[in-house]
Amino acid sequence: MTASEIRQQFLDFFQSKGHTIVPSAPLVMKDDPTLMFVNAGMNPFKDIFTGAKAAQHQRIADSQKCLRVSGKHNDLEEVGIDTYHHTLFEMLGNWSFGDYFKQEAIDWAWELLTDVYGLDPDRMYVTVFEGDSKDGLDRDEEAAKIWAKHIATDRILNGDKKDNFWEMGETGPCGPCSEIHIDLRSAEARSQVDGASLVNEDHPQVIEIWNLVFMQFQRMSNGELKPLPEQHVDTGMGFERLVRAIEGKQSNYDTDVFTGLIARLESISGKSYGQDEAIDIAMRVIADHIRAVAFAIADGQLPSNTGAGYVIRRILRRATRYGYSTLNFREPFMVKMIPDLVQSMGQAFPELVGQQGLISQVIEEEEQSFLRTLESGLKRLATLIRDGQLTGQHAFELYDTFGFPLDLTALICREQGVALDEQGFQDAMAEQKARSKQAGAQTVSDWVEVQSLEGDQFVGYDQLEVASSVVKYREVEDAKGRAYHVVLAPTPFYPEGGGQVGDSGIIRVGDRDIEVLNTTREPGLILHHVNEWPGKKVETVLAMVDETSRQRSAQNHSATHLLHQALRDVLGDHVAQRGSYVSPDQLRFDFSHFQKMTPEEIQAVEAHVTASIVQNDPCQEHRDCPMDEAQAMGALALFGEKYGDRVRVIEFGESVELCGGTHVPITGVLSPFIIVSEASVAAGVRRVEALAGDAAAAYLKRQRDKMQALLQSTKGQDPLQVMSQLRDEVAVMKSEMEKHQRAQAGNLKGELVEQAVAVGPYKLIVREVELDAASAKDLVFQIKDQHPEVVIALGLNHGGKAQLHLAAGDQALEVVHAGQWVKELGRYIQGGGGGQPFYASAGGKNPEGLPELFKELEIKLKSCTS
Repeated sequence: MTASEIRQQFLDFFQSKGHTIVPSAPLVMKDDPTLMFVNAGMNPFKDIFTGAKAAQHQRIADSQKCLRVSGKHNDLEEVGIDTYHHTLFEMLGNWSFGDYFKQEAIDWAWELLTDVYGLDPDRMYVTVFEGDSKDGLDRDEEAAKIWAKHIATDRILNGDKKDNFWEMGETGPCGPCSEIHIDLRSAEARSQVDGASLVNEDHPQVIEIWNLVFMQFQRMSNGELKPLPEQHVDTGMGFERLVRAIEGKQSNYDTDVFTGLIARLESISGKSYGQDEAIDIAMRVIADHIRAVAFAIADGQLPSNTGAGYVIRRILRRATRYGYSTLNFREPFMVKMIPDLVQSMGQAFPELVGQQGLISQVIEEEEQSFLRTLESGLKRLATLIRDGQLTGQHAFELYDTFGFPLDLTALICREQGVALDEQGFQDAMAEQKARSKQAGAQTVSDWVEVQSLEGDQFVGYDQLEVASSVVKYREVEDAKGRAYHVVLAPTPFYPEGGGQVGDSGIIRVGDRDIEVLNTTREPGLILHHVNEWPGKKVETVLAMVDETSRQRSAQNHSATHLLHQALRDVLGDHVAQRGSYVSPDQLRFDFSHFQKMTPEEIQAVEAHVTASIVQNDPCQEHRDCPMDEAQAMGALALFGEKYGDRVRVIEFGESVELCGGTHVPITGVLSPFIIVSEASVAAGVRRVEALAGDAAAAYLKRQRDKMQALLQSTKGQDPLQVMSQLRDEVAVMKSEMEKHQRAQAGNLKGELVEQAVAVGPYKLIVREVELDAASAKDLVFQIKDQHPEVVIALGLNHGGKAQLHLAAGDQALEVVHAGQWVKELGRYIQGGGGGQPFYASAGGKNPEGLPELFKELEIKLKSCTS
């Protein structure tokens, strides 16, 4: 059987057992802020397990895309080194929500593996939970008894809490589990060592393939276990490992899940897989990572410098680095593998087919960019090694700035016979993690239950004020202080989602008004964020949305729909939404397009939207619309979102979109409409910022007031004529000023060089100067070009704002990376910047911090010479 056939047989088997087959959720779950990526098959069903949402089907089965590269599920540095870890993997799962339990789950698992897939029962072992005295739990005798019908009792092994008790997190649904392991060793190896002794010992050939989780309990914040009102089954079988077991391979990468991708790498690199371990590792890394990056982009997550986008960029760069250092690629190569990936997986995951163009464009541009960065990093590392100055901190900077994982730095150090301070690297990594954790640390208490009601009853499409019941609340504490999340039923407050910000307003408790600062969503719950809450005694309240803010958000949201349609009309049907942000003050719309819009195109789009507004089309809302009917209407879906069987469709004239946001009743109220800017935000993605309705009118009023002030200042003269005269006068003054600044800089150059301070073999120049930015930049370039041993930093104070210009001569480049150092030093002036190794600049709002910045610069330079 091929991998595709194995996947389909799994789905067919469980469909025959009464399961509904559902598609994979996107890798990024936009309605769950607790997850960066889906990292387990159960993530999309979390709200069902917690009881926050009712299940549409009691039995389902799926193949869920998962990504494990962050948090406690961090396998990234393992991937490629061994033959069974992956970043992206498929989790085959069958699920019961309050229906069947251990008996059926175990019987069907055994039937599928042995009867359908034909795996050898003598190679398999199962584990059951041995119990835990601390939690007051006994051994799972029920599961052991069921297994005994299928497998010898000496193959039923006990597992401790770590291996055989599954928990969602520190709190939440949990329960005992049974794992199924298979021994893929040779007959000779099996005869020498009993496979039972190798289960859960990280043996590469004795591997877990399926985990059957029996959710029975709810873990409270105090550690107590409470029985769930309904028992559930959550199973997860690693698809890649299953294929390996069925195909009888020694490695996941030897299966046809990966062989096509590796064959493509062999073709474009001219190297062979299976003859050299370093080459094999590189090819495994790339074959794994191309899947993760491509699926992430297809599901709406583009590479970036923050959050989930940064993780995707790290994965892509790790693969590029292996291709560069081991396979000698100097041009983008991963993009050449996309057609092979689409061919092998596109039928099971049609999003790959639909987004193939975008995936290729983004990956190619990311590769080109990082290959340039990689060259700089390797030169920096070579210099540090040559001069014997490589510290653990330097290794971490290479990792953080250039994407060099520790294993690459360590490998190069071994080749050069240089010792690497790995502990120093780990210390620097720990410091960064501690800073990040502290910045995002949040303590969340258990919910205080007030009434037993559904927590996501949104009535805000029709009402902005409603009498509500308090369902529950909890206390939240972070670096900003103490706050509360309150759940009401029903609520008129729109929870942040679909690009639209959450509502603000008032919760009236008796004669006391409590401000709602924001509204967000958790699975099955709408959370009202407040800074105070009277307590459990409050059962009924009056919930009132800020009508003005809601109206403005609705105007800007409706305008995004008209803008989307206009962009498609003007630029072409290739335009597709790639993200949006809608608030009372503005709208931001990201869309696929591969070149800058011309002024004429921007004007045409603005005119199209205005024409739609003039038509005064009514908002036709289709609530609870079957998905097939919505598709028949031609409704456009939001990029990267997962939709259920029934959806909400918003129609304005020719614009038809799936949308859960709030909208205006007619397009006429969106006048005026103004495009404020158009720019690039990622490879193949453009961004338009615009204003509509009240926000646009306020903007035009501000512009009018400025014009009136201008007319008054010109005392009746033509403003354009006055501006032309002023421009000429300013040009003359600027020319004279530049002459003066150049003369001043020339006089200053000798003085600065004379006052340079020796720091080891280098000379340090620091000074706050009264120059314009251009003269300061020119001066640091002159000095660093004429004095290769110099590190020079000039600070400027312009109108209460700080500027820094940092440069390093050729000799100083052995230890200095100006662009990297400026990023670190920028905090002293409450700003930031960047640049090249030889020159960088920064800006900030605290010029008083320049003296401390200069001191820190001297300390950094001294540390590089000690």
